[in-house]
Amino acid sequence: MSLFEKSERAHIDAAKPLAARMRPQTLEEFAGQQHFLGPGKLLRKLVEADRIGSVLFFGPPGTGKTTLARILAKATKRNFAQLSAILHGVKDLREVLAKARDDLATGQGGTLLFIDEIHRFNKSQQDAMLADVEDGVVTLIGATTSNPFFAVNGALVSRSQVFQFEPLSPEDIESLLLRALADKEQGLGGKNISLHEEAMTFLCNVCDGDARKALSVLETAVISSESNQLTKEHIVDAMGTRAVQYDPTGDEHYDCASALIKSIRGSDPDAGLYWLARMLEGGEDIRFICRRLIILASEDIGNADPQALTLAVACSQACEQIGLPECQLTLSQTVTYMACAPKSNSATSAISLARKDVKENRILPVPRHLRDSHFSSAEELGHGVGYQYSHNEEDGVSAQDYLGVDREYYQPVDRGFEEKIAKRLKQIREKLQSAKSAIERE
Repeated sequence: MSLFEKSERAHIDAAKPLAARMRPQTLEEFAGQQHFLGPGKLLRKLVEADRIGSVLFFGPPGTGKTTLARILAKATKRNFAQLSAILHGVKDLREVLAKARDDLATGQGGTLLFIDEIHRFNKSQQDAMLADVEDGVVTLIGATTSNPFFAVNGALVSRSQVFQFEPLSPEDIESLLLRALADKEQGLGGKNISLHEEAMTFLCNVCDGDARKALSVLETAVISSESNQLTKEHIVDAMGTRAVQYDPTGDEHYDCASALIKSIRGSDPDAGLYWLARMLEGGEDIRFICRRLIILASEDIGNADPQALTLAVACSQACEQIGLPECQLTLSQTVTYMACAPKSNSATSAISLARKDVKENRILPVPRHLRDSHFSSAEELGHGVGYQYSHNEEDGVSAQDYLGVDREYYQPVDRGFEEKIAKRLKQIREKLQSAKSAIERE
């Protein structure tokens, strides 16, 4: 490398933001993802044995997907090639694959191909690399923020190990920040910057496990502040308006909806409110939330509290009429009521059993006395003959056979209003069974 090249490289490196300058260079420096990268874990074993194959990394931004790909290339002594599915197409991909094939054939080593946002490649683009991946011409590392089992070609997924990245813990973020404050070559060590404990705790939590965001905010705070003693106020000013990470069409849409429903089903109003707030702050479609609450009212609360369905429907209508931000009050009322309501899925389980019976067993004919009798020849055919009008009975229940066979799909639980239903249903079934027994004896 010439003197001019060194000078140019120094200028380029100096222009890099702190997050880029502090990018880990070894597995030992890499923070987080110990569930698959820690000692004895799968990816660590593959690297140590130099048996790493094609892998897919998926998880939120700033968790180290690109950084780890570079480290793995270095650790396994492979050439590193990088493409972005947003910027590059099949032509660029074929050029990289051709060079990788030539390097391998001429003894210049294998190639680790890192493709960022791989889910943005269409099916034909993903198919273009299948043969070289399968033949080992390249070791593929694809990174995506979307679940690869939905967003990536199934053939490619089947040829790859999938590793899910989790947001970094506050402890991991703190270790990165402390390293950046101490590093005199690439970090802020030469500026004698200190971060107050309250500011450190706040930044480690508010960055949402995103290392890049944490380091960027720290660098902004240092540039914008005239003090070497950074406080929480400096961090708040440097952060500006906080954007809540949420993709209303991706994994977070489904994950947060699942967490909301499961929290309400589990009778935890506080967790329900948090997930509701997360969805609202992320810009979730209010109608989607309302639909899920209406479904939950029948599916998980049912007849244990029939009022829940009424409230859920009223909530949906109210949200349509008033919109945000006011309808958050109605949603909060509905979520907390439904979380605290007694739960039963007996009614929804009952219809599942009944439909299963219809699909798998003999179709039952409608008993003659229950058939429609509103036509001229009905009586001659026996339609409606012998039918007993329930309202003529003192208890409103006429003892007759309504199905022709013995079936009990609905099994109410002893919770909430369904406890009363269970007691009444027991009496009804006993009366109906007596009528069936009497008919059989005749």
